[in-house]
Amino acid sequence: MRLERRGETPSPTDASVRSIVSEDDPGDRNFVTALARGLEVLRAFDSAKLLGNREIAERTGLPKATVSRLTYTLTRLGYLQHDEQRQAYRLDPRVLGFGFAALTDLGVRDIAHPLMERLARDSGLSCGLGIRDRLSVMYIDMVDGGQAITLRVTVGSRLPLGTSAMGRALLCGLPLPERDHLVGMILDREPDSARRESIVLGIRRSADEIGRTGFCAAIGEWQVDVAGIGVPLVTPAGAFALNLGGPIYRVDRDRLLSEFAPRLVEIARHVRDRLGALRP
Repeated sequence: MRLERRGETPSPTDASVRSIVSEDDPGDRNFVTALARGLEVLRAFDSAKLLGNREIAERTGLPKATVSRLTYTLTRLGYLQHDEQRQAYRLDPRVLGFGFAALTDLGVRDIAHPLMERLARDSGLSCGLGIRDRLSVMYIDMVDGGQAITLRVTVGSRLPLGTSAMGRALLCGLPLPERDHLVGMILDREPDSARRESIVLGIRRSADEIGRTGFCAAIGEWQVDVAGIGVPLVTPAGAFALNLGGPIYRVDRDRLLSEFAPRLVEIARHVRDRLGALRP
């Protein structure tokens, strides 16, 4: 995670949005590969405002010729806009409407957001709410602490499940069979044996921390310049996670763990209780 100064426009990140559906599955006749590939193209715009066909191909793992046909089709259908001057594409607002409609139906964000705002303001750190997206956790809400230097994340940004505090918190909130399945997929995609061992140890440590305190911490682990904590949030609407973090040189570790972490745990408890009361 890189840092940005308030007011700067971030450049597109290399988001590792490699397709897991780019190979045809002849054994599943109900699976529509063309549709899956079109959705992969839309997913490539996770934190980028403009992408060319080459960048989309790199992010999805799809052939450039395939990407060209898909972006043309998605533009004709109104899901992408084509910037003639830059020869690049951006999402059309109607695509965002799908996501916001789903978030509105969940209700989690409405309950959590004012509490997240208060914690972000009091701590000066960024507070986020995320949901699993394959092997990542994706921000569906984000409040920064109002500082000049902030974490470079926005709604739609993704963090890795296995190495970030929020990702590990979400993993640890899942049923054990599902967690083990996802951890296996994460390890299958990591070629370095030492890195695989580090991921497993980190997830185990996070599970132990959450069992004892309700939260887990990642201080300079995923990125050396970032410190954060994560809390699982399992509700009738699904599994989520909360996090709080910032540039490591700005984070008072003692206050983060002793003062702000319990407040993040309390936010999760409040959301769970409210949703339990709202839903039959």
